[in-house]
Amino acid sequence: MVRVEFLGPIQKEPLELDITNLNELADILKDDAQMQEWLQNSAVAVNDTLVSTKDYALKDGDKIVLLPPVCGG
Repeated sequence: MVRVEFLGPIQKEPLELDITNLNELADILKDDAQMQEWLQNSAVAVNDTLVSTKDYALKDGDKIVLLPPVCGG
């Protein structure tokens, strides 16, 4: 099981999922209308390290965080 957390303006409760890579997470989240836009624009971190490929292998206990772009000033 991995934990998926959503930061900033993504108003979604954390998920506990039995998945083996980020492709599986994308497949699960693409059916959520709210998440479609965020999936296009968000960075993804696994255990506090940014990753750039959906083929990234996950293991039991990993924490995935979706990091939406933010504006500040």
